[in-house]
Amino acid sequence: MRKRRPLDRAPASLAAGPTRRDVLRSASWGAGAILLGCERSEPVVEPRAAPFAEPGAATEPIVGADGVVAAPGLPEPRFVEIHGVRLGVYDTGGEGPVVVLSHGFPELAYSWRHQVGALSDAGYRVIAPDQRGYGLSEKPEPIEAYTLDVLCGDLVGLLDDAGIERATFCGHDWGGGVVWMMPRMHPSRVAGVIGVNTPANDPRPEHQRAPSEEPLIVRSESFYVSTFQEPGRAEAVLSRDVRATFEHFMRRGGVWNVEEFRKLPEDSAERQMDILRMLEESEPTGETFLEEHELAYFVDTFERTGFTGGLNWYRAAVQLRPDFGELAWDIQAPCLYVGAENDVILRPSSADGMEDFIADLEKHTIADCGHWTQQEKPEELNRVLLDWLDRKIRRA
Repeated sequence: MRKRRPLDRAPASLAAGPTRRDVLRSASWGAGAILLGCERSEPVVEPRAAPFAEPGAATEPIVGADGVVAAPGLPEPRFVEIHGVRLGVYDTGGEGPVVVLSHGFPELAYSWRHQVGALSDAGYRVIAPDQRGYGLSEKPEPIEAYTLDVLCGDLVGLLDDAGIERATFCGHDWGGGVVWMMPRMHPSRVAGVIGVNTPANDPRPEHQRAPSEEPLIVRSESFYVSTFQEPGRAEAVLSRDVRATFEHFMRRGGVWNVEEFRKLPEDSAERQMDILRMLEESEPTGETFLEEHELAYFVDTFERTGFTGGLNWYRAAVQLRPDFGELAWDIQAPCLYVGAENDVILRPSSADGMEDFIADLEKHTIADCGHWTQQEKPEELNRVLLDWLDRKIRRA
C-alpha cells in the first residue's frame, strides 16, 4: 500500500444557450445532470501553509494544479497525463481487486476519505482521482473538455497508466453518472459498477417509467442546472464566500430531511432547488457532518481553484450532445445501487426500473441519510460496499 499522508487534526485558519427543455431533460439525471448527448496553462501559484496539516508533520506538502495541497489522510498522490490533461490520483497500490472512486460536485477525491482506508484494509486496491476540473488536477477551459465520453476516457486512462485491465467503478452524484456509462462505453474494462445516490438511466422509450412518487423538486427556470449554464454567474455566488458555500450545503437534517422539505412553499428557493438564491437569501438549517479540519480542506482547495471546472461538467452536459453511435444500453456487469432515504434530489425511487436493463442488480437504501452518503454515513456505506464487493467481485 502506498504511504498515507498523516490524518489532520489541527483547527482551521483559515450565456444564453440551452433551452428550457434541454435543462429540464438534463435534470432527469439528478445532481449529475448527465445528458447523452485543450489544456489550460496554469498560473504560477505560490503554495501557502495548509490550515489542516497535522502539527509536527515533517513531510513536504505535495502540490498540484493551482497550488492545491494533497489531501491529508490519503495516500501520497501521483500525477497522470491523460489526453493532455494532468490528473492528480490517490492510489493505495496492492494486488487486490481494483476499485475506482469517482466523486461529484462540488467535491474531491477527499470526499471518499472514509472509504479509501476501509476498502484498502479489506484487500482492495483503491484509486481515487481528483477528476478533471477539480483539486490537484488541471482544469481545461473549453466545455468540450468535459463531455461524458471524455470523462469516461479519463477513467480508462487511469487503468492504462497503472497497467490494470478491469476495475469496479463506484461513483457518487456526478461521478455516478460517469460510472454508469462505463459498462456501455468500455464494457471490457468494467468488473462491476456501484452508484451511490445516482441511478442508472436508459434513454430507450420502452424503458421509461412513471415515477413511483411525486417529485419533491418544483421545476422552474431557476433550477440549479439552468442557473449554472451562464459563464461566471454561478462562480460569482459560489466563490463569494467559499466557507459559507460549504457550510450551507454539506449538512444533514433541517430542510434536507424529506418531510421538512415537503412542508416548504413550492415557490421557495429550496423547493425549486435554486441553489444560487439559497446561498444569497437562506440561512443554513440542520447540522454539518464535517469536522472543522475536513471543512478546512474543502474550503482551502476551492478558494484556490474556484468552481468553474466542476460547473463545466453541467455546461457540457446541457450544451453538447456527443454522438455515442450504437451503444448497447443493457448492462451486463454486476451492479449495486445505494440510495439515501433523505436525498431530496436523487430520491431512491429514481432507481425504479433499473432492473429492466441490468440483469445483475442489487439495491440498498441507507436510512436517515441525505445526499452526501459517503460522508454522512460512512460506516454503513462501507459495510454495504464491502459485503457486495466480497460477494460479487472478489469471489467471482
